[in-house]
Amino acid sequence: MKTKKIPQRLCLGCRQPHPKKELIRIVRSPEGTFSVDLTGKKSGRGAYICHKLECFEAARKSHGLEHSFQCAVDPSVYDELEQELKKSLPEG
Repeated sequence: MKTKKIPQRLCLGCRQPHPKKELIRIVRSPEGTFSVDLTGKKSGRGAYICHKLECFEAARKSHGLEHSFQCAVDPSVYDELEQELKKSLPEG
């Protein structure tokens, strides 16, 4: 029986490959708005990050979103994404 290939994506924070299903997708819509895509199905360009706040902070510090989306990202976008990310993180 043939084994199914599991898609891998690179985390913006720790720069380690992880299975796509284990990461949170940050998407830039065609209109230019940024949001957290928990379903992985929103249309637009996506970047991925681990379920760790440390990885988000590392991506913020290294301007990972700017590099990934090849455009300037307003600091308020990082604040909004951080709030959404905190809501989506598992308790504990």
